[in-house]
Amino acid sequence: MFDMLSETAIVAMVGLIGGIALGLAARLGRFCTLGALEDLYYGGSSIRLRMWGIAIGVSIITTYWLSSIGLVDLTATLYLSTAWNPLASILGGIVFGYGMALAGNCGFGALSRLGGGDIRAFLIVLVLGMSAYVTISGPLAYFRIWAFGVETPALFPASIAVALSHYLGLSVYLVGISIGIAILSASLGSAQMLRQRAVVFWGAIVGLAITSGWVGTQWVANNGFDALPVVTHTFSAPIGESLIYLMTASGNSVSFATGSVLGVLLGALAGSLIKGHFRWEACDDPRELGRQILGASLMGIGSVLALGCSVGQGLSALSVLAYSAPVTLTSIMIGAAIGLRQLIQGFRPIA
Repeated sequence: MFDMLSETAIVAMVGLIGGIALGLAARLGRFCTLGALEDLYYGGSSIRLRMWGIAIGVSIITTYWLSSIGLVDLTATLYLSTAWNPLASILGGIVFGYGMALAGNCGFGALSRLGGGDIRAFLIVLVLGMSAYVTISGPLAYFRIWAFGVETPALFPASIAVALSHYLGLSVYLVGISIGIAILSASLGSAQMLRQRAVVFWGAIVGLAITSGWVGTQWVANNGFDALPVVTHTFSAPIGESLIYLMTASGNSVSFATGSVLGVLLGALAGSLIKGHFRWEACDDPRELGRQILGASLMGIGSVLALGCSVGQGLSALSVLAYSAPVTLTSIMIGAAIGLRQLIQGFRPIA
């Protein structure tokens, strides 16, 4: 295969295929971070949140099973090979969640809306990508490094499964798969959910898309000559990376990130056309536009601090059971709850 395609092209194709699946899940399965939280907080429905649980459970089970047979090296992933900074996870997660509420969706959600013709989402994507890179290597990088330090390698894999396996004396793979089964069972644990076949199906597709990234990039890392990282889907810094590629393609190469971003756009476009929902939409309220720009800026900053967005930490990092994942995901939910309450009720005292 390497005779026909470069290694970067192969990982971009892996990202593209998984991204298309995620884009279809967003448009056909209504898979959405903020939508799930809105349903839970204000709609009294946990169905879409349970869809997240299904995706998480499936991704954990498949990732740890494939790792047990040598197809994925968990310790090669960013989330387990980097020392965990709890403060950055908490603060970054809250900032990201609050920004997500202000913007009306996360980076993944903005891409899926853009694929359906929402021009407002185009602005969110641009601002989010720029904000992420301003925090990674721009002016805000100085403050980030001063406040949180430089990321350092972990002395031991920063994994819940590894810690529990040492404590219980069990195989790390058995522990990981057992946790995945428990999460999946809890998410499916109601008669209402078992009747929601489309919800179960698209939740599983999302989980498999996450795992496909680990497996595909691991295969290239094992068989190729370039030192390419083992990665899977996340949608903050990769959006910025894709914007940079668009401006420097003649002297740059594609990557998993660019394939993933394009895949979500294509999958969302296909899904919106299948459903007959594609239509051009624009913002006619400058106050709403300003709020969305602020939210996108905060999401870019928060995701870099937390080393991932709602998908990066809430799915990808959770699929390897990184320490950071449940803390960051909880912080995102708290930040989103604060933002949604401000938008819906204002900052009134809680009775």
